[in-house]
Amino acid sequence: MAARDPAKTLRNQKISALTEQINALKNEVLDLTEFTSELSLNATYGSKYADYIDIKNEVIDTPEQFVALYFQGFLRALEGLGIFARKGNATYDAYLHVKNHKKVREWLKLFLNRTYLRNYEALSKARPRVEEAEIWIGQKNASYGILVTPRFKNGQWENDKSEIRHFKPKYWTIGHILETGFVIPDENDRIMFKDIDGYLSFFRNTLVRNSGSIHELTIARMYCEFVKNNPEPLDVPLLIPELRYGGKDVKHEHRLDFTVIDSYTLSKVGFELSPWSTHGQIASTKGKTQKEINAEAKANFEKEMKKLKAYFRKLGIPIIVYTDNDLANSEMIFSEIEQYLTPSKIQKKLEFQAMEDFLSFKTPEL
Repeated sequence: MAARDPAKTLRNQKISALTEQINALKNEVLDLTEFTSELSLNATYGSKYADYIDIKNEVIDTPEQFVALYFQGFLRALEGLGIFARKGNATYDAYLHVKNHKKVREWLKLFLNRTYLRNYEALSKARPRVEEAEIWIGQKNASYGILVTPRFKNGQWENDKSEIRHFKPKYWTIGHILETGFVIPDENDRIMFKDIDGYLSFFRNTLVRNSGSIHELTIARMYCEFVKNNPEPLDVPLLIPELRYGGKDVKHEHRLDFTVIDSYTLSKVGFELSPWSTHGQIASTKGKTQKEINAEAKANFEKEMKKLKAYFRKLGIPIIVYTDNDLANSEMIFSEIEQYLTPSKIQKKLEFQAMEDFLSFKTPEL
């Protein structure tokens, strides 16, 4: 008789516990939403996860990540409604139930957690794609590429596709960059590093210092110390500055200050250090009161943040934004980034950020 899988047994136990909690809330949620049956309720929310999440390509390793991606997808669907985001539209009505009723939000999170656990094997299985094996970073005229199995062919860098799956270091880690180095676009040349210290020096003094941001440089220093003090430094994910999400040749609307790619799931999370001086600039203050200046600066900042978040939602990349109050405490910021540099830690902040953005959705003006 085959031995039971203890991990699967634990998941089944969690599924049973979640089912009890869901059933305890069911009648109240039906009353609040005015659905006639549990089947209709589940169809409205539960069956939508395949529409809201790219489950064919997304690798999801925690329930929290699943919930975050669900609400990001739900928000994209709302934004796609345009002027039809009004009562009477099924998607918008479903949104109102979640926004207006804490019990519905509680039920939905439990339901999504159970959905994830029931589909764990399919949702968490790594499925590397060729396009995920090539990233480019930096400004247009100072960019570098990180590939998995780089080779220079016909005047361009590409991956040896047949070898990607056999790559020994963990993807997008310190070990990865020591193995491949950086490739120079359109030239048969690479920047290689003899050891960890050599890479960290280049990371801090060339890649990050070039941005001119004291906040980014502070975080870079903390990252270097984190790597040096880590018992397994080769397995630490790269803290990637200014990743070009569309590749080396695409004009970018935005580049995030830092990005971390989970070496197991290949999921990305971005970090934006956004002081008012960068995103709240005012063209002219002449003839304006201090109150008017503050209001205009705040509006400029909120506009820039909205554009930034919308851009990366389209790419399915969660971002965490740190503003002036946060930037006064670099240790706090890095302690949060550190969670994503230790992939085994549960990523709860993503879920919080996604829910916050979702609940702040506003219908467009007619």
